[in-house]
Amino acid sequence: MTRDPRYDILFEPLKIGPVTAPNRFYQVPHCTGMGFLRPRTLAAMRGVKAEGGWGVVCTEYNSIHPTSDDLPHAYASLWDDSDVRAHRLMTDAVHKHGSLAGAELWYGGARSPNMMSRLPPMDLASVPNTAGHPFQCRAMDKDDIRTFRHWHRRAAIRARDAGFDIVYVYATHGYLLSNFLNPRMNTRSDEYGGSLENRVRLVRELIEETKEAVGDTCAVAVRFSSDEEVGEDGVPIYGERREMFEMLQSLPDLWDINIADYSLEMGVSRFVKEAPLEPYMSWVKSVTDKPVVTVGRFTSPDTMVSQIKRGVTDFIGAARPSIADPFLPKKIEEGRSEEIRECIGCNICYAGDSLSAPIRCTQNPTMGEEWRRGWHPEIISEKATEGRVLVVGSGPAGLEAARGLGKRGYEVMLAEAGREIGGRVTREAALPGMSEYIRVRDYRKQQLLVMPNVDIFRESMMDVADVMAVEADHVAIATGSRWRPEMFDDEMFHQIATGDAAARVLTPDDIMDGRLPDGPTLVYDGDGYYMGGVIAEHLHRVGLDVTYCTPADSVSRWAANTSERWRIRTHMMTLGIGIETAHSIAGFDGHTARLTCAYTGADRAVSASHVVMVTARTPNDALYYDLLGGARAGALPFTLRRIGDCEAPAIIASAVYAGHRYARELETVVDIDEPLRHDRVDVGLGAN
Repeated sequence: MTRDPRYDILFEPLKIGPVTAPNRFYQVPHCTGMGFLRPRTLAAMRGVKAEGGWGVVCTEYNSIHPTSDDLPHAYASLWDDSDVRAHRLMTDAVHKHGSLAGAELWYGGARSPNMMSRLPPMDLASVPNTAGHPFQCRAMDKDDIRTFRHWHRRAAIRARDAGFDIVYVYATHGYLLSNFLNPRMNTRSDEYGGSLENRVRLVRELIEETKEAVGDTCAVAVRFSSDEEVGEDGVPIYGERREMFEMLQSLPDLWDINIADYSLEMGVSRFVKEAPLEPYMSWVKSVTDKPVVTVGRFTSPDTMVSQIKRGVTDFIGAARPSIADPFLPKKIEEGRSEEIRECIGCNICYAGDSLSAPIRCTQNPTMGEEWRRGWHPEIISEKATEGRVLVVGSGPAGLEAARGLGKRGYEVMLAEAGREIGGRVTREAALPGMSEYIRVRDYRKQQLLVMPNVDIFRESMMDVADVMAVEADHVAIATGSRWRPEMFDDEMFHQIATGDAAARVLTPDDIMDGRLPDGPTLVYDGDGYYMGGVIAEHLHRVGLDVTYCTPADSVSRWAANTSERWRIRTHMMTLGIGIETAHSIAGFDGHTARLTCAYTGADRAVSASHVVMVTARTPNDALYYDLLGGARAGALPFTLRRIGDCEAPAIIASAVYAGHRYARELETVVDIDEPLRHDRVDVGLGAN
């Protein structure tokens, strides 16, 4: 295949100060949950992106000094020569494929709790920790500012020595430098506060000093917000931002532009679609002749070309699309755009950093596994034998298992009980705001349809006799799960209703099957992720009076990890959905739901003709156990595994991962004691 000439502009080189990017694909700095804790894992992941065609591949935030410590979040660091050696793993991996490597220098200021280093953080004034910890930072005097500039310069030199080609001055996202720029926060009375010129002074000095230190060999980039405060989506509140930008516009070699509202910049697809930052970029390119990069969860090459041709940006910045498909640029270059694993905007990747765990991805199950398991997003080992494989169930686990097995060369039969493939993905994608989740199904469907060794059998409900009749060598049961109507109290399940009232207790599966309530409805969310809010919105849309209730202190508690909890609650309140937090459901009589306060134990009644329980799921594992039962008279003539929700109900990313792991490991030797490599500091024998 050859590249579509419409996309040629995406592959034009562009000079950034003393270095040249080979194309317009720019992986901006993004967190990974790896940082300095897992340097080999990090290097392999970034290296695969360079192999996939990203012309610039950046690190996550690099702390420049122990007074900027963000643990338990796993940041990168440039404190000493050990960090230089660790980063060399990444820069060598990136340079191997002809790409540039970028390092973002970071000082958290009032957002750094310093719970590991226990050193007081510094900021422009002694203010409370802005990440919610019960600490305050130390106010910087002029000696502190000089010391900070010294630390920043030394970190820039270490970045150069580690092999980085681009070094960032990080002046946004609520960290130290952005606080100096902030007119509401910076009320200092010295030359670093008050007037616009004074508030910009420190950023100007850092740009100039970084260029003096490393600018002969490294480009200097500035990460900067184009608007001043959060407003209505798509309606920027610029404040002094244009004036600031004009004062600095000629100093760096590249501008990396983001916005004040991180929940829009990193917005989930339920609320934010492709290219949401364009309204905020309207003036940027008219003010500077330096290259500009910005993000927008870009997955369409047509949108990318449009952004560049219309002068919105010079580089296609990406974090999440580069995670979902590290080979996105190569696929466009080679005329294989239809093979792109498009990001679904679920933010499971971001949740890794929130939870201080290595990054993962719903669409790309190899993300984070490049080093520790040796998984490559585009390469998988050939089949070990001529064995035939039956996969029962075409949900996310079954589809991914069939895709991986088909790519390995196995003869695969995928049996689906219904007419539609996709399982829970197809069902959930029909709910409000969830349409982009269908990409999980559609990518795999497209892959399977061009594999002559994979057959899909629809409307094929399988029982033991059917499975036996196939005479497969390997059988994977991927029959998913169903939502339960009970509540779970951390120890056991409870029915909330008996008699006639029990028939009025529904589940998300009932709603997705089209069985809707006919009166005021309570949605009880014991799950804490997106499903409770989505079901509440769906019922509201069909005209019902809906109350959302959760035993947690907040709406969609777990969704804080995906940076959507605030938007979910705001959306529900805007719709007029009632909200009851910190209340569990004690009972339901068909007319009234009895709620119990999580703190006082006090009961209260809420009128409801139906209750929808969003709590837990039951694995659909009957076929699996029936097959095992049939083996008691003799060994099964095939290997048998259950995968995905059928084994352990979880998020869609877990189901995809389970399917991929099954495909990778079939007929391979896996050490059950050491199934993956452990990326850690090895102190060696005899160490003190």
